[in-house]
Amino acid sequence: MGQERSSQLKAVVAHLRQTEQQHRLPYWAPFMREVEDAAVLEAVTWRCDGRSFGAVWEVLMRRREFITGLGAVSAWPHIGQAQVRSKPHRIGFLSQQPGQSSLFSRTFVEGLRELGYVEGQNITIEWRMTPDREQLLRFATELAAMNLDVIVTGGGPAVRAAKQATSTIPIVMSFSGDPVGTGVVPSLSHPGGNLTGLSFMSPDLSAKRVEVLAEAFPAVRRLATLWNPEDPVYALELERTEKAARGLGMTLLPIAVRAIRDFEAAFGEMVAASADGLIVFAHTLTIPNSRTIVELANRQPFPTMYGLREYVLDGGLIAYGPRLTDLFRRSASYVDRILKGAKPADMPVEQPTKFELTINLNTAKKLGVTLPPTLLARADEVIE
Repeated sequence: MGQERSSQLKAVVAHLRQTEQQHRLPYWAPFMREVEDAAVLEAVTWRCDGRSFGAVWEVLMRRREFITGLGAVSAWPHIGQAQVRSKPHRIGFLSQQPGQSSLFSRTFVEGLRELGYVEGQNITIEWRMTPDREQLLRFATELAAMNLDVIVTGGGPAVRAAKQATSTIPIVMSFSGDPVGTGVVPSLSHPGGNLTGLSFMSPDLSAKRVEVLAEAFPAVRRLATLWNPEDPVYALELERTEKAARGLGMTLLPIAVRAIRDFEAAFGEMVAASADGLIVFAHTLTIPNSRTIVELANRQPFPTMYGLREYVLDGGLIAYGPRLTDLFRRSASYVDRILKGAKPADMPVEQPTKFELTINLNTAKKLGVTLPPTLLARADEVIE
């Protein structure tokens, strides 16, 4: 009996210490000293059944006279699933991607659910989504004024808007083009401040897209691309793409677009400039307008390389890059760690390590183009 009692007591103390570290509650220091007092442990030993710690809590609270200060905390879940917080965590979600029911938003919610967070039960989410940049800044300010535990952002403009709005509320980037190159964080390994999360770019990604397009279509020499002069991430990717194209004997033709209304004229400009290939960057202007871009691109006599698989699912020809849905799901784990006490400054920004080549063979047939069998064999996904 004594050995069993000792094991139970050790479990209680370990459990309480873990909860103290996770929740950083200021009143726990004297409480823990009391728990470790031999007399108190002896007094509560017979009350512990190894499953529920409600009785233990009751005795300890009487010993320290904490019941009034702590409120009605009546029962402890089993070891490893303790929760002291009674109110749901509050999460803000800021994005330029419209629609709470969009694929990326749903994936983020699924990621939270996999970690035990259910909207309307133990979390609430304040959704703020708009393609308008000025409205995005207003939404960021609005979220910063709320008593939120963390703000999740989708895309570079949302990241920068949230960072401008608050320096205290933790911010998680579900995806960002180049957080170091755009000055959002000083480094990936030590982001500092209140911001961390995920980037969907790696230094060699732009070059790899040009290389794959050149392998598939060796005749391409004048490579066009859409870019937004108002977004600093486009400028960085444009520079890297131009360098890669020049190395393969291509000329890059950057076509400026600032809004969806510019797309049709931009494709006319490509044709007038005798472009014979196109690369579409994956950014906050192009992602939500993927179907419009794919439709316009498929009217042209040249092949198109996209930055995300989602473009190919919408009928695009070929794409190389990370799965954006994986990043949104992964961002839920950052939220989980922050809610458990981790500091954004100590959480390195992650870059994707897996990139997928996706090819739409149906689109290739409609466009009358043939892709090398070796490229099809290497593809991670071929849509037929």
